Amino acid sequence: MMDHPILHLNQVQLARRWSLSPRTLERWRWRDQGPAYLKVGGRVVYRLADIEAFEHAAARQPSALEREIRA
Repeated sequence: MMDHPILHLNQVQLARRWSLSPRTLERWRWRDQGPAYLKVGGRVVYRLADIEAFEHAAARQPSALEREIRA
């Protein structure tokens, strides 16, 4: 039997990945925040590509001042 790559995460899996409450993800959906999601048969799933794009967009580089403080 072939193992299929993981392409989607459910709300609980994503909450664990980001150390958030699943309710936070629910609130983000209600407020049209957070990563894109799909509703499939009444279930909410997040595409891994959308999760990674959201993480990439949220990444921040330290400012010059922060780099000086750390040095």
